[in-house]
Amino acid sequence: MAVDTSDFKNGMHFLMDGDVYTITEFQHVKPGKGGAFVRTKLRNLKTGRTLEKTFRSGERVEPVFVEKMKMQFLYRQGGELILMDLDSYEQIPVAPETLGDQSRYLKEDMEITSLVANGETLGYELPNFVEQEVVETDPGYKGDTVSGGSTKPAKLESGATVQVPFHINLGDMIRVDTRTDDYVERVKK
Repeated sequence: MAVDTSDFKNGMHFLMDGDVYTITEFQHVKPGKGGAFVRTKLRNLKTGRTLEKTFRSGERVEPVFVEKMKMQFLYRQGGELILMDLDSYEQIPVAPETLGDQSRYLKEDMEITSLVANGETLGYELPNFVEQEVVETDPGYKGDTVSGGSTKPAKLESGATVQVPFHINLGDMIRVDTRTDDYVERVKK
């Protein structure tokens, strides 16, 4: 049962060129002349790569049912990540490449989501936002403000490095968007 572009919504999964993609952004465009089209940003669930694709209005795609299973990150062992299925308590070794760049935000006991279609695990998703402590950064100085516009690098407890405003100090808890690697806000401990 194919669906057309008028049914597109963020988070929808469909089959294209033999791979399962999810829509991360879409925009219906109606130019002054010519036919309408839909501009999309898609993420390949297996590789984690994103691409931009334009669909003609009314073009059809084959939807895919993707089951989301809760998993928990336990620890790193050698070159693998050890995940536990929260339903069966089975421990599964996974290559860090499977999670892509998001693997650098993993902390012990963090819950993540496994994406399964037709009995095959396609990929994993971290929460959109994580709260982590800053373990390494240049000190903040009196007069550094939130609205300064300039940033400095800060290393988080998971090992990830993100750009933060100058007023963020060592030991601060911050919220980071795992999809864009952007600093969101400082949070209370």
